[in-house]
Amino acid sequence: MSLISCPDCGHEISDKAYTCPHCGRPMRPQIGMGYGYEYRSKTTLFGLPLVHIAYGFDPETGRKRIAKGIIAIGDMAVGVLALGGCAIGGLAIGGAALGLFALGGGAIGLLFALGGGAIGGIALGGGAIGGVAVGGGAIGYYALGGGAFGPHPLGGNAQDPEAMRFFAEWFGDWVWQMRR
Repeated sequence: MSLISCPDCGHEISDKAYTCPHCGRPMRPQIGMGYGYEYRSKTTLFGLPLVHIAYGFDPETGRKRIAKGIIAIGDMAVGVLALGGCAIGGLAIGGAALGLFALGGGAIGLLFALGGGAIGGIALGGGAIGGVAVGGGAIGYYALGGGAFGPHPLGGNAQDPEAMRFFAEWFGDWVWQMRR
């Protein structure tokens, strides 16, 4: 073990310290948290990097890195195309996705959502809520699922003729076989 100077307060501290005991400055990530990686393309569009890849923790601040760019990839990503654990963007793909078009375990899409739990204009998923919802449990203006709820449901619990006509346009004649 050796002593180093804290860049913020100047006190001497152990080179093994995670934070400065005097001022609290993060010196390195906590155990199990790697520094990660960061790349920003030099090409920009609307002031954002064309590609920004970021994950892990910033060794200077000790904070989680967030990818922000036209194409953003990382643990947390914000961009026109966002790919990550938590993704927010025009097209968002991730564990938790929020965007115009969202695909993820939990997906909220203004126009379209696909995921285990999906909420959107058109929602496809295990639990789907939207203008048009298709899923195990579906809630929507037009709803298709094992349990379908809304003005025009089509499922194990209800067969609305308007829903049958609507979904036949999407899925073909098999929809008519659902009649009781």
